[in-house]
Amino acid sequence: MSIRYIASSKLPTPFGEFTMHGFEDTETGKEHVALSMGDIGNGEPVLARAHSECLTGDALFSLRCDCGFQLEEALRSVSVAGRGVVLYLRQEGRGIGLLNKIRAYNLQDQGADTVEANERLGFGADMRNYSMCQPMLAHLGVSAIRLMTNNPRKVKALSDAGVTVAERVALEVGRNPHNRGYLDTKASKLGHYLQQTGQPGVAISHQDDEAGA
Repeated sequence: MSIRYIASSKLPTPFGEFTMHGFEDTETGKEHVALSMGDIGNGEPVLARAHSECLTGDALFSLRCDCGFQLEEALRSVSVAGRGVVLYLRQEGRGIGLLNKIRAYNLQDQGADTVEANERLGFGADMRNYSMCQPMLAHLGVSAIRLMTNNPRKVKALSDAGVTVAERVALEVGRNPHNRGYLDTKASKLGHYLQQTGQPGVAISHQDDEAGA
């Protein structure tokens, strides 16, 4: 994957002023963004999130998932810390695209869970990749991150892509009656660390110091 830096600008938000950095994947034409705040190039691990695009949750306020809630909480957490970065990655619907995501939602409306819906459409449960993250972070001078996620597979994927994950920081927000089943499936089938789950025997972890292993 070839990532090319394009430009940076100020981005005032309700959570504070970030610097927005634009990147392009020259192989696919996809555009990715990093939102940074504070001194992130001093060698200390940086509070960070790798957030995959979710139009329905991030922009249309959907309650079917926790994506929009996680994005807001990540930006708020970076602002409170005064230092951090949020990578906004253009891989909608866990990598299957917006229209296929709507098709998957239709199957979920008929009773399939989020994993079953993807598989019935011929996709894997999670088609995302994180190979763009290391060059984006390297451009920003970030050498290690404290990753905000509940997903151990994301920790491994980023580590495999060359990102040093010093710590996993839980990001459990936005649970509601509309996404209860979705979150329970994340825990039971995808191994997410979620405390407020209806699934028995699911691992609970708010800070996992061995996440980078």
